[in-house]
Amino acid sequence: MDSLFDLNKKANEPLAERMRPRTLDEFVGQEHIVGKGSMLRRAIVTDRLGSCIFYGPPGCGKTTLAGIIAATTGANFVQLNAVSSGVADAKRVIEDAKRALELYGTRTYLMLDECHRWNKAQSDSMLAAIEKGYIVFIGSTTENPYVNMTRAIVSRCRVFEFKRLSGDDVKRALLRAVEDRERGLGNYDIKLEESALEHFVWAADGDLRNALNALELAALTTDPDRDGRIVIDLEAAQQSIQKKAMSVDESMYYDMLSAFCKSLRGSDSDAALYWAERLIAAGCDPLSIARRTLVHSAEDVGMADPRALTVAAAALTALQNLGMPEGKIPLYEAIVYVCEASKSPSVIKALEAAERLVEERKDDEVPLAVRDTHYSGAPKTDYKYPHDFGGWVEQTYLPESLKDVRLYVPSNNGEEKHLVRAKDIKKNKG
Repeated sequence: MDSLFDLNKKANEPLAERMRPRTLDEFVGQEHIVGKGSMLRRAIVTDRLGSCIFYGPPGCGKTTLAGIIAATTGANFVQLNAVSSGVADAKRVIEDAKRALELYGTRTYLMLDECHRWNKAQSDSMLAAIEKGYIVFIGSTTENPYVNMTRAIVSRCRVFEFKRLSGDDVKRALLRAVEDRERGLGNYDIKLEESALEHFVWAADGDLRNALNALELAALTTDPDRDGRIVIDLEAAQQSIQKKAMSVDESMYYDMLSAFCKSLRGSDSDAALYWAERLIAAGCDPLSIARRTLVHSAEDVGMADPRALTVAAAALTALQNLGMPEGKIPLYEAIVYVCEASKSPSVIKALEAAERLVEERKDDEVPLAVRDTHYSGAPKTDYKYPHDFGGWVEQTYLPESLKDVRLYVPSNNGEEKHLVRAKDIKKNKG
């Protein structure tokens, strides 16, 4: 039975916390890692899960899944935040976990939010406990762990990448919250208009926590009508989530986005600027436009002008740091640069060719000359260090059966036309 303290705590919990899924069947999204028959789901159900890192955008279920894992397995569950905790906190958890394992045979899951914030010393304090099995470490981060975390921790964990929730996932969770009488808003007489629902889904952009918090705010601040019904319309939704509603329908939005992308590819900076402004005026997040510009700087400009990628990446960072309206200046500079730059699809063609080749020939062996030799008993190889030969030496890096394959083929556009591949110099001389 819940104590009075527990009841008061539950009554004041945000909707997003109350509606947090408790079982794998309630969990929303991430079918690619916890769907029926997946490896992660099987490991959870059979209590065979080892230490892992959950990496993905906010509000997509990383912390929720960690809690479900602990509940499903019957293990102890401890949650820390890397921003506010340190080595002393970790050592305390480890000692408690060691005691629980030795006395009762109970495992302890340590969930560390924002795990990329821990420095090397903090991370190293966990290594022995992970290796000896005192704790099962679950790190949660929005940053790429391979870049922003110490190698020692990452090498001992399985990394699972979470995807942004789809619109259907968010919509399904919102409707469940409106109807749920135990944990949701089902005890209120709420009419959630379709336009408001669609706006919550669009504005949340895959962040379910954000969508649920906005729904709760709208429900609690909207006066009932004369029949006692709380009608949440588009205006209430827009005010609750503080993001301008799109002034165009979904079809028109995607048409304009398509026109913007094709203007970038077609080197028409006037058209690209026009469609970018139309999209922003209609309520599109400028960051979405910046991301599309970044993608096209590599996909359509590529090696014809490699600086385009740098300019576009800098514009995205500037927009994130400056906000609007100042951030629109570097964004529009990047749009103009990408439009006016020479174009080459060689990078995207090479990517597609590599994907096809690996799909067809994924089992070819690594040539002996370029295998890892940094371990005791490694075989001797005839690897040639390129810098001993002036920076390049003829050598086979691909599997023997693929040694003549060409995936990257430079175009004759922009700076790329001056690019002469070293392997082609030798071939042409021959």
